[in-house]
Amino acid sequence: MDKIVVLDFGSQYSHLICRRIREFSVYAELVPFDISYEELQKHNPKGIIFSGGPSSVYSSDAPVPESKIFDMNLPLLGICYGHQLIVNKYGGKVKRANKEYGSSLLTIDNDKDLLNGVGESVRAWMSHGDEAEEIPPGFQVIGHTESAKAAAIASDEKSVYGIQFHPEVVHTEQGTEILKNFVLKVCGAKQDWTMEGFIDSAVEKISKIEGNVLCGVSGGIDSTVAALLIHKAIGDRLKCVFVNNGLLRLNEETEIETMFKDNFNVNFTSINAVDSFLDKLKGVEDPEKKRKIVGEEFVNVFTEFAEKNGPFKWLAQGTLYPDVIESGVSKGPADVIKSHHNVGGLPDWLNLEILEPLRELYKDEVRMIAKILEVPEKLFMRHPFPGPGLAVRIIGEVTPTKLQISKVASKIVEDELVEAGLYGKVWQAYAAVGDDRAVGVVGDERKYGNIVMIRVVDSIDAMTADWTRLPHGLLEKMSNRITNEIEDVTWVTYTISSKPPATIEPQ
Repeated sequence: MDKIVVLDFGSQYSHLICRRIREFSVYAELVPFDISYEELQKHNPKGIIFSGGPSSVYSSDAPVPESKIFDMNLPLLGICYGHQLIVNKYGGKVKRANKEYGSSLLTIDNDKDLLNGVGESVRAWMSHGDEAEEIPPGFQVIGHTESAKAAAIASDEKSVYGIQFHPEVVHTEQGTEILKNFVLKVCGAKQDWTMEGFIDSAVEKISKIEGNVLCGVSGGIDSTVAALLIHKAIGDRLKCVFVNNGLLRLNEETEIETMFKDNFNVNFTSINAVDSFLDKLKGVEDPEKKRKIVGEEFVNVFTEFAEKNGPFKWLAQGTLYPDVIESGVSKGPADVIKSHHNVGGLPDWLNLEILEPLRELYKDEVRMIAKILEVPEKLFMRHPFPGPGLAVRIIGEVTPTKLQISKVASKIVEDELVEAGLYGKVWQAYAAVGDDRAVGVVGDERKYGNIVMIRVVDSIDAMTADWTRLPHGLLEKMSNRITNEIEDVTWVTYTISSKPPATIEPQ
């Protein structure tokens, strides 16, 4: 396959660049910013992209690529910090500027090549504290904003481009078209990345591993697809285990057992571990501690099962790209946003090797694979559910009351979306609850009850998300049902923060 290589300089959006490129069937791979010239040559890329990052090119510890990478005579695109690296490398000047974070109007000065066909102006997402004061000799400005006079530049002789904004986020209009112009028109890459090809490659690799595999399945799309891929490769050497941790959707444990037994020809065992999980979470309020407790208790349960039913050599997980980047365990210098129970929460003493066949995929790619593998549509169109379950949708300590509120309220939200024909059109929807309380009136009596927060978002891959503009009448119906049907709730709120700056889950 033709390949675009993205050098990771620490942006939380680095993986998203790859995701956007894969949208138009070109393979993109993220590599560390300090990859050697020789190692990069082995990738045989059609083009190179420098990601953004939190550093300044003038910092003493600023991440910089090996100098010879600039001399590979390959098309090069620098984004944000990558743009500043290009300006600095080719003889321009970068200066400190007022931090610009958010949407700006990008005016197109030259619509050849990179900015071809995007229009006279677009809204572009900015996130930077430095900017180009002087562009390098032999470059020209091809786009500007009110505050960034060289928001997009291009070399007159080389296929080298720098842009101060982030085309990979959904907040940038025509951002995918800009990346497509670079990848398809400038680099000339062929569109030959398909999920059918990924399945064949993954099955071939997994078939070569030795030993038995223990796979924790949650009933979600990620772990289910991971299990089916592994089963396709090694058959009965795979054992699937579902752990009921008490943190699932309403009645979900029954639905999962039924689904696996009725639809998939795999070895399947269900374990009831509700008491052990909830006991470990008693008194714990910190979200990171809750995530790690859930992750470690999962491994405790799996390890005990493995000792009694093994031997097993591998523990399989449905880890995806967003899990990796948000946990700070990618190869770049990104900060940790939050740990994930199946990435950052694993204890050092784990004595099973980790198998993550979906680690380089995004959610919508996993759904494509699910469809190819003939997973029931009801499953692969289900909304994402966090690995630590309701532990991260309950703000503060996990209590029986808050658990029941979150389960029932979330079911009401989902049911009303289904009734309105909107469930399949939004990315994720649920109800969260914390310790905040508010006064309400039930009948003729004053009551002090819980506040429920409804969260509904639109997204493609969970790397960015925008709050969904639901009809007011639908929100009113959800609120009325929640306050009427759940005894301990007096107020219902609707969360309208996008990602960024918020995350999708509250904890």
